[in-house]
Amino acid sequence: MDLVVIEPRRRPHCAECRQGPLPLHVLEFNAPVCLDCADLAHLVYLPRGSAALTRRAREASSLYAVVVRFNRRRGRYERQGLLVEEAALTTAEASCLADAEARARRRERDALRRAAEDVRFTGALLREILRLFPHCPQERAHEIARHTSVRGSGRVGRTAAGRSLEEGAVTAAVRASVRHLDTEYDALLMAGVSRRAARSQVASAIDAVLTSWRAGAGTSP
Repeated sequence: MDLVVIEPRRRPHCAECRQGPLPLHVLEFNAPVCLDCADLAHLVYLPRGSAALTRRAREASSLYAVVVRFNRRRGRYERQGLLVEEAALTTAEASCLADAEARARRRERDALRRAAEDVRFTGALLREILRLFPHCPQERAHEIARHTSVRGSGRVGRTAAGRSLEEGAVTAAVRASVRHLDTEYDALLMAGVSRRAARSQVASAIDAVLTSWRAGAGTSP
């Protein structure tokens, strides 16, 4: 059973040495006893917050006590932290720091890996755009591939179909770019036209651009 130290709302005096008011005390025979008299004063306080640090400090400390405070609204004592040996806390902090450094290095490696994957995917998407639309201007194709493939964007390029470079998904990405940059679609939305009606109004203009990019007849509607 854990040793329990109380963090009182009303600070009493020690029943043995009369020291007080006490920020922390132990109950012995229903009387408050200070940490000095309870032989716990050499321990250091570790507030709750880090489960890993708390677990490691408790495991490394040959003596520890649980600090609790009474929650009147809930009608129960709740843990606030631990009292542990200072050496144990130092050891636990070093261990957690080493883990944090390892996690940071792993995050860096993962970030580099994802960046490389993104570069490869954007390049593959660019090639597929130019295969389907060989007369799309190179700079525009680059911009469509870059915009569509942004990780976490939710755009069509990051869907399962987009990552698989399915023709329908790639075409949808190009179509979206033309809709926003080569037609009055955005202006129609700002004027209060519904999305469905606006799409219907600009559909023929989009088709004209896509046809020209496929056949090389021009680049504007």
